[in-house]
Parts: sequence; structure tokens; C-alpha cells
Amino acid sequence: MGNKRNSTLVIVESPAKAKTISKFLGKGYKVEASMGHVIDLPKSKLGIDTENDFDPKYITIRGKGKVLSKLRNSVRKSKEVLLATDPDREGEAISWHLSRALKLEQQKSRIEFNEITKNAIQHALKNPRSINENLVNAQQARRLLDRLVGYKLSPLLWNKVRKGLSAGRVQTVSVKIICERERVIEAFEPEEYWTISLIFIKDEQEIKADLYRINDQKFKIENEEQAAQILKEIKANSLLVESIKESSRKRNPALPFTTSTLQQRAASQLGFSAKKTMYLAQQLYEGIELGPEGSQGLISYIRTDSTRISGEAQKEAQAYIKAEFGPEFLPGKVKNHKAAQGVQDAHEAIRPTSIGRIPAQIKEYLSQDQYKLYQLIWNRFVASQMSPALYKLLTIGISCGQKYLFRVSGSQVVFPGFLLVDALSRKEDVILPKMVEGEVIKPLKFLSEQHFTQPPPRYTEASLVKTLEEEGIGRPSTYAPTISTIISRGYIERIAKQLKPTELGFIVTDLLSEHFPDVTDVEFTAQLENQLDSIEEGENDWKKVLADFYYPFKERLDEAGEGMDKIELAEEFTDEVCEKCGKPMVVKYGRYGKFQACSGYPECKNTKPFLIKTGVDCPDCETGELIQRKSKKGKLFYGCTNYPECNFIIWNKPVKEKCLECGGLMVEKRSKKKDSIYQCINKQCGYEKKIETE
Repeated sequence: MGNKRNSTLVIVESPAKAKTISKFLGKGYKVEASMGHVIDLPKSKLGIDTENDFDPKYITIRGKGKVLSKLRNSVRKSKEVLLATDPDREGEAISWHLSRALKLEQQKSRIEFNEITKNAIQHALKNPRSINENLVNAQQARRLLDRLVGYKLSPLLWNKVRKGLSAGRVQTVSVKIICERERVIEAFEPEEYWTISLIFIKDEQEIKADLYRINDQKFKIENEEQAAQILKEIKANSLLVESIKESSRKRNPALPFTTSTLQQRAASQLGFSAKKTMYLAQQLYEGIELGPEGSQGLISYIRTDSTRISGEAQKEAQAYIKAEFGPEFLPGKVKNHKAAQGVQDAHEAIRPTSIGRIPAQIKEYLSQDQYKLYQLIWNRFVASQMSPALYKLLTIGISCGQKYLFRVSGSQVVFPGFLLVDALSRKEDVILPKMVEGEVIKPLKFLSEQHFTQPPPRYTEASLVKTLEEEGIGRPSTYAPTISTIISRGYIERIAKQLKPTELGFIVTDLLSEHFPDVTDVEFTAQLENQLDSIEEGENDWKKVLADFYYPFKERLDEAGEGMDKIELAEEFTDEVCEKCGKPMVVKYGRYGKFQACSGYPECKNTKPFLIKTGVDCPDCETGELIQRKSKKGKLFYGCTNYPECNFIIWNKPVKEKCLECGGLMVEKRSKKKDSIYQCINKQCGYEKKIETE
């Protein structure tokens, strides 16, 4: 007898997501995970037939053969298959590949939801649809464009600069933006200017008023001599309260988070990197074990550029605000913000799936960082649905003769509105004493202070993300991996949370800007993003977009192969000295990567291994990278590049893949059967994954 097909198979990407979804489905459903992409372009070659209409040569990803076999077996035992991958281009492409690999014949096999909640899942089950070919084509176009740029430009850099370098469509523009800012900083010449202030006491309160106008005009005091002359004239005149102006100001709450604004706020307020923010947000989206409640998705989908929220979420927020704070804290008219130009608006803003899950009440189930990020998202969303804060403003003008005018301003919150929830946005009140027009002011002292104009600051992760979004470069989901890549490749270094280009970053940027101006042009890259959007809307053919980009790019590539000069990089000295001749060791690059060689070559041919970088961020400090080291007894271990400030170490080789259960660091180990496994270092988790070898 054959197996009875009496269940529906639901396929998602991760075990964590599968666990949460299973909670909301009945006995007639089985949920399995594809472990992300199962089909992709090959790593060892281009995988695109540029002579045959850009036909992609997809293959099963190494190690995913058993996953597909298991899924095929489950498909045979199921009456229906539903593909529940993430609701974006990437998720649509995973579903498309799964549909083809598993030979699914049913037309409406795709379901999607913006949050992992019971209502959202049940609604999705009732509304299956066909796979959206436009979304798939937009993802294919992006994937192939990035592959063409990376796999064609990178070998050129290996030949002209050094091995191991890479170029990318978004990463190259990002490095250029950082380099251009650094050059502005280097070329900046500070200009001197002076300010003058009045200090006086009123009702035992010391008040500082700044010189605001001279002859009712804006002014600039350029040097000490000018400041001294102005002070002399001021001291010769009496000071009178000339004007007292009272006004009110309304301050509206910030909009709910998008992917970009979440990364920016988490960086500035919590000190999280973009990579860490997305990693934690993914956990909150896919589901957290909440004791008796079981696994629950705590926030809506995390890759979005929209500030729109559903009517259901608005109503829930209004009910909470009214009950918790009172009806006066609800805005008179609820607004649902329209999408700005260039925003896809496919999903809602990032918000909690239930207002009732107050951060403090579920804190015990969250890690410290999960709690911080969830609280940030919860507070921002609730505040966005509250009434504005009202301020009383008081501005006092103090005249000095007919020529000079000082001004001091104060502000006071008269109705807190959204500030009750978003307390970090509240500024300290500045309350001025009561004064009357014509009142004589007796100065306590005058301050004359020298200043110099400052160059623009270096980019931080937050400000770079903001700039990329404003310029229309990339998409929210690309920012975190882009920043990680340009740092790991050595183009950019992170110094006290600021991003500074290295010499290599400048060299590669200048070379590519000269020979590939389109690839490094901000406007061109943004226009390419618009073309990808037009593919998603069904308004453009994806292969035409590829052709329009590739053929001019190929011409420049051929010209650069002949005309680009070979760059000789200056030797990079290490802190170590040669134990044979005493000369300093330098960094060299060979077939297998970095190594150290004596600077006395060819007289001294001593070489030794370089500290091997793993490409894995330190889980403790997050700014360092784990590198291979040797103990005094010669045993290999892995420690942080920020040692001794960070003393994190492990004895097994770390891997880039995160634990699918808890998101923790995974290491490679050998089992008793000598099979390779990836194992989570979190002993409370204990997740293991067998690694297939060729």
C-alpha cells in the first residue's frame, strides 16, 4: 500500500521560523525548512551564458542535496505543498527555485505573511497565490548584475593590484562615498570665528544670552581684534529687555521604523552594528520562546522601506494608548503615512506583532540585546501612534544701545504626548524667569570665545546607511552585508565607530572610477535600482536591463585589461622581526593568502604564517574579528583582533554560518566518526549540523 497523502506540507527557510509557524497550524500540516537558498549560481565560475541571452546556470548548492531529498520525500507524502518563504524578492526566488526543484505542479502554491502570528498565518492559508514571476525576475536581475560586476572586475583587480580583492555593484559605490568624504576632511582648512555672550543673574538664576544681531543683521566675528572692539562698545552701553515673545510649538512623533531607520537608531542609541541589528531582528521576527506561550514572532517583517501600518495594528495601538494613558494621548486624526517617492511600500513598517507584549513583561525570555532592540521597536511604534508633544516657548531679546541685540530662549513641555513613551527624545526644559519689557539688565560678565569651523564628520554605519538610502543605492537588506564586506576586504577600517578608508580603499576606488565611471557613479547605481523596481512592476524586461548594462561594461573591461596600470603597493610592515636576521617582517600575498616574509629578501628568505583571519566577527565586542593564533605550547586557538581589550577565545575553528536555533556562534568540530559538524558554542542550545564533504 502507498502512503496516504493526507497532510499539507509548508516549506519555510529556517527551523526557527518552522517552529513558530507549526504552533499555529493543525494536525493536517507539516512544516519543514529549506535552510535558506537551495539553488544558486556556482561559486567556481561565472554561471551566466553572456552569449546566450544571459541564461543563468543554476546548480544545487553544495550541502543542500540531502535537504532537497528530504523535501522531495515529504512532497510525495503530501496532498498539497505551500511555499511560505519571506515576503520579498529573495523569498519569492527561493520559492521559485523550490517549485522547480521539487516539480510542484499546483498553480497556487505560494503563501505570504508580513508577521508570524496566528491571524496572519490563517489568512495566508486561505489566500494562496501563484509565484510572482516579476518578483523572481527582479531578484534574478539583481543577482546576475552583482555576479557580472563581481566576477568580471575582481580578476582585473587581482591582476592589476593584488590577489584576494573584490568589487561589487553596491560595495564599490559605498567605498567611493567614504573615500570622497575623507578627501573633503583632508582638504578642509579651518576658519577662525568668535562668539560673544552675556551672563546675568535674575531671581538667583544664572542666564546666558548670545549676541544675535549687529545692526539688525547676521554677522561673523573673524578674529580676536574684532571681538575686542565689539566688547568695548557693548560695555559702554546699558542693557535693556527689548522684547518678550511667547509662542507654542507642536512636536510630532517619529514615524515607525523602516529597515534603514532601525539600523540608524540602533547604531546611535544602542551601539549596534547594522549586521548585529539585522541578526537580532531576524530572531525577533522568526520567533522567540515565551514560556507558556511557546514560540512567538514578536515583530513584523524586517526588510521594508515603508512606514505604512495596517488598520488592525492602528486600532490595537489606539486601544492600548487610551487605556494606559487616557484619550487625550490619542491624536485627533489618525494618519496613515503615504509612501515617499522611490519606496516600494510592499510591506508595513517594522512594528510589534502585539502591543500587549510589553517589553518589560517578556524581558525574562529575551537575551539582553534582543530585549534592547525589541524595546526600541515597541516604543517607537507606540509613540508613533500618540498625540504630539506641546511646548511653550519664550524668547527674550536684550538690546545694547542701538547696534547690538542679545537673545536667549527657553522651552517647557506643557503636554508630553508621545514623549511619555519615547522618553529618549525628550530634551531638558529650559525655564526662564519672568521679565518685563524695558527692564534693565545688569551684566555679571561677558564671554568672548574663539572657535574654528570643523570638517564634516567621517561616516559611521548609521550615517552611511542613511546616505545610501537617500541616494537610492541598494536596498535595506543589502546595507548590513555591504558594510561587513568593505571592512573585511580591507577597503575600510572601523575606528571608534567611524569608517575610514585605507590606502587600498583609495587605490581601488581611484582605479575603478577612472576606468569604470558608471559602476562607481552614485546616480547611475540609483538608476539601476529604479530599473530593478520597474522589473518587479512588470514594466521592464529583466534580460534587457542586463544587456543594457553588460555590453558597455564589457567594452570598458576589455579596455581596462589593456590600459589600466599595474599598481605596486607599498610594503606593509608587521610588528614582528625576523628571528634569523633581525629585520622587520612584511606582509606578502601568495596563492593561499597572506603570509609574512623578511624585508631582507633575497638575502634572507625567511617566511612564516600570518595571523589567519576567519572572516567571523567577535561575538563579544563585535568590532573585532576572530583570527587564528598559537598558544605557547603550539596549540591553535582563535582570538579577537582587539586583544587585550577583548579576551574572547575559542579552541575550535569558527564558521560564518550562524546557529539556526539561537543565532549564536558556530564552530567546526570532528565527531567520533570523523565526520565534520558545525556546533553551536552555546551549551544551553547544543545545536549541531552535519557537513557534507565532496
